[in-house]
Amino acid sequence: MEGKIIKGIAGFYYVHAKDGNVYECRARGIFRKDNQKPLVGDNVEITVLDQEKAEGNLVKILPRKNSLIRPAVANVDQAFVIFAMDDPKPNFMLLDRFLIMMEQAGVPAVICFNKKDLAEETEIRKLYDTYTGCGYQVLLSSALKEEGLEEIYKILKGKTTVVAGPSGVGKSSLTNLLQKEVQMETGEISRKLKRGKHTTRHSQVIPAGENTYLMDTPGFSSLYLTDMEEQELKDYFPEFRKYDDQCRFLGCRHIHEPGCRVKEALEAGEISRLRYEDYLGLYEELKEKRRY
Repeated sequence: MEGKIIKGIAGFYYVHAKDGNVYECRARGIFRKDNQKPLVGDNVEITVLDQEKAEGNLVKILPRKNSLIRPAVANVDQAFVIFAMDDPKPNFMLLDRFLIMMEQAGVPAVICFNKKDLAEETEIRKLYDTYTGCGYQVLLSSALKEEGLEEIYKILKGKTTVVAGPSGVGKSSLTNLLQKEVQMETGEISRKLKRGKHTTRHSQVIPAGENTYLMDTPGFSSLYLTDMEEQELKDYFPEFRKYDDQCRFLGCRHIHEPGCRVKEALEAGEISRLRYEDYLGLYEELKEKRRY
């Protein structure tokens, strides 16, 4: 029987199967032998061992569309990253790190600024213009006032979306509201996942309607760029791309080179100074890491 891994804890994988049940499965030893690790979001084949207890064995991982390292999930259509307008104030370097990781993985990202009721209109407009100017889709919401949910659900419908963001930004509140919005029948799944002693918070997939899944992930307070050289970094800033072939030097890193169109665009206000400053900081971080 085929299904999707919706949670994995301490060697147990919970699979939402085609028959609508959630099966608690162990992975066969062949995965360890082949150095394969099942991920939340994997489409898999299972063998049912006990129908009444909903227990089985995970026997095969079906081909992946893609996979992410952090959060460790598979078969993602898009990322929906949530930051708060205030309480806590947005950490733009952290947001840009996440966006770079999604660019590197080839996963489209949508940005949601929650708690818009706590911010001034000028501040909201500035952030909206900054990130839409980079080519990202930006949504504004207030979980407290239940605003922006309809627009968010339109973005999520029919896709598998990894929902991510730092702690305290209202991610859980929004996710719970979205579950209510799509009238999800999660009681059976919730009961199954809470069975036993495993209460540590991990990534999990929430079925949210036909062909619609939310991958709820633990909050993060730091992210580190890996498997990247500093000269590659510019490739993951989409707002730089249209200027790449206009710079005087091939492979321009948009820092000290003369005749750099990116720096000219920065001075002309066509590129966000906030984003460019983050680019410089991350470039130095990667350069320093390579030295050691």
